[in-house]
Amino acid sequence: MLQQSHSLTGKESVLKPSNIPADTGATAQPVAGETQGSSMWPDFLVGQPDKPVRVIVVDDDVHIRRVMAQEIMNDKRTMVVAQASSLREAKKVIRQHEFDVMLVDLNLGDGNGLELLDVMKSACPHAEAVVVSVVETDDQVLKAFELGAAGYMVKNSWFGNYAQAVLQVANGGASITPNLARRLLQRFDKTATSADAVPRAPDPTLDRLSAREREVLRMVSSGYTSAEIGERLLISAMTVNTHIKNIYRKLQVRTRAQAVRFASLRGLF
Repeated sequence: MLQQSHSLTGKESVLKPSNIPADTGATAQPVAGETQGSSMWPDFLVGQPDKPVRVIVVDDDVHIRRVMAQEIMNDKRTMVVAQASSLREAKKVIRQHEFDVMLVDLNLGDGNGLELLDVMKSACPHAEAVVVSVVETDDQVLKAFELGAAGYMVKNSWFGNYAQAVLQVANGGASITPNLARRLLQRFDKTATSADAVPRAPDPTLDRLSAREREVLRMVSSGYTSAEIGERLLISAMTVNTHIKNIYRKLQVRTRAQAVRFASLRGLF
């Protein structure tokens, strides 16, 4: 297990055990004077000082777990409500706490962190998950997204920022490091090129989507959040989310990543 992430260099000196919740799931409040949230953060986005995004941190490495928790607590837009060090403990925490985002290590001592995605969706359907791991194979990343993750962070990435990842997925976006994003785009480009060489019959499944739902799905695939889509289409974020739920139902998928991949592979865009 990685003991220190490159992106976390220098964090150790500011860790304060009393500022982050214990592994038993105690609630914590941001520490005065240590917030890093942007003063330019729009008031229509999720994650405000008076209503921060609630986070659960799951990692079997106590040092990494505490660093992640401290970084989240240092941002006034996010707060840690509970921590867990194992698969078994995480299942209890998920059922005991109200939360918005779960940061979960892929390899826990007693199992695979991906097992928690179904538990999370059942106990807290609105919540999103970001996988945090030293593993960065393309297949593992794709598997995480297919199972419902909304983000994937590599622990030793210089581009990692836990609070930012939490805010991205809480606002309907996806969080992934630039290197992984580029590799996946190249992989999809190769898949699309191969598929284009073979004539494809129209997929009747996509005909179920209305023109507005197709428009929303295209914007989701471009990385826009629900609020941003609403601004561009002159509709509310709530209406956008209703369209997205209808897209899920019609395409028989559970996440944005699955919907985008489904439509991409079938030639919608």
